[in-house]
Amino acid sequence: MECGQVGRMIFFRLLEGEDLAAGIKKRAEEAGVKTGAIMLIGALEQMVAGCYKNGEYKYINVSGPVEIATCMGNVALDETGETVVHAHLMVSNENGESFGGHLMKGCIVGPTAELVIIETVGMNLVRAFDEKTKLKLLKLG
Repeated sequence: MECGQVGRMIFFRLLEGEDLAAGIKKRAEEAGVKTGAIMLIGALEQMVAGCYKNGEYKYINVSGPVEIATCMGNVALDETGETVVHAHLMVSNENGESFGGHLMKGCIVGPTAELVIIETVGMNLVRAFDEKTKLKLLKLG
């Protein structure tokens, strides 16, 4: 377990045509956020999500337009100091069908996406590569 205090609450707008994952990372880095939680709503022209199984991701591709019903996750640094965004999203199409998974590169923002980063201060979350899972997992405690 790690514990800290809520710092800034920062609002951003991601623009049409941006890659969602890259856009979140860019905004966190520009704001100097090293640790925090994210929430996001908006729309996508293309969704790419992942479902982790046996050490790798199976890709889920959905052509839009789709609404981002929810996207939440966190921001931390890896052992080299690089910003890592770990987020999951759920989208729905015009028929109300829902699709979701781990946020992957290739999600393309539609008209807009609205991002909130809740910065955490007084803690240092680090993600370290785990040989067993082949993932960068949070090191806690």
